[in-house]
Amino acid sequence: MSDQPHEGYGPYDPYHQQQQQPQQQEQQQWQAYDQYGQYGQQAGYDPQSTQQWQGQTWDTQTHAHTYPPAQPYEGQQQYQQPQPQHYQQQPAYSGPYAQPQPQPQPQPQPVPEPKAAPAPVPEPEAEAEGEPEYGPATLGGNARLTDAQRARLEGRSPVIEPGMQPALLTAVLGLLLAVTAPIASYALVVPLVVLQAVTAAGWFRLNGMWPARQGIALAFAGGLTADAAVLVAGRDNAPAAILGPLGVWVLLSLVLQLRSHASPDERMYGLMATVASASLTVLATGYLGADTHAVSVGAAAVAVAVLARALPLPTPVSVVVSLLAAAGAGIAVGGMTHFGTQGAALGAAAAACALIGHRVASYDYPSRFVHFTAGVALPLSAAAPVVWALGRALG
Repeated sequence: MSDQPHEGYGPYDPYHQQQQQPQQQEQQQWQAYDQYGQYGQQAGYDPQSTQQWQGQTWDTQTHAHTYPPAQPYEGQQQYQQPQPQHYQQQPAYSGPYAQPQPQPQPQPQPVPEPKAAPAPVPEPEAEAEGEPEYGPATLGGNARLTDAQRARLEGRSPVIEPGMQPALLTAVLGLLLAVTAPIASYALVVPLVVLQAVTAAGWFRLNGMWPARQGIALAFAGGLTADAAVLVAGRDNAPAAILGPLGVWVLLSLVLQLRSHASPDERMYGLMATVASASLTVLATGYLGADTHAVSVGAAAVAVAVLARALPLPTPVSVVVSLLAAAGAGIAVGGMTHFGTQGAALGAAAAACALIGHRVASYDYPSRFVHFTAGVALPLSAAAPVVWALGRALG
């Protein structure tokens, strides 16, 4: 036996193995280099510029290889530059037949395209200060503001006078009553029915209730019933023939509103409008029950008073002028009849009631439709009870 220790039982020395087989180790290193070069090229690395091999002085147990990032290709500008990956060499068996293990390849991450910001919505142009916002007239139903709506928006007075045109219509209707009254009762009925129809429609429109077909029909039917009752009962029984239908129509108006499914406030408002319209329509029958000469004096005085009221004068002056003109018309027409100078009192009283009706038709921003209905009829309808009462008293 030899005193030298057996070399095959000693610890494994990779450096000693490399010294014994330099050619084999060099070939394996070049093979590993080629494989790593392929992986580097697939991942976008340049092995000649990032790794150097120094033969036997390279320590596979203690040193780690770091691959710096390579320059991206020109066709891959939309992707982010991959981060450098550190590959740690595992302390595995590095014998002559050891094969290098493939390392994971970094995958390029797509960069999300930036979303286009929504276009800013242009703000509407600010309205000029001090200018009212009136909507233009269109074919789609956006009607132009009326004079009454414009006055309401501008904060002006709620009283708008009907003007000369409604006054002319009132004068024409009054003259028809004055002319037909002495002829016959049935001749007087024709302008009277027109007056009652316009009164029923005008009052509902004045109260903002339109279309109120049921209420208008009910009030107009009350006027026709009162006319028929006076014609049947005669002028001497005119008070009973007028008050009877008036009471019945008030009761019908109450029943009609009780059957309504509207709210209590709306039913009360509708009840008041229906009762008022029916009352004015029925009371207009007073022209048919009054003395014929009184009707002529009173209707003529109302016609003159309304025309004078429509003149462009201050309100106090216009009222005084209207009353004086009505008194003069009463004297003129009364001289043609047996009233004489007493026609001045009858004309002035009828004109005062007519001016009250004219004022009511001018209140609360009335529209042109109100002016041509209530503005025409209310002066004559309001004067009917006074014509009947003073005609009986003075005749």
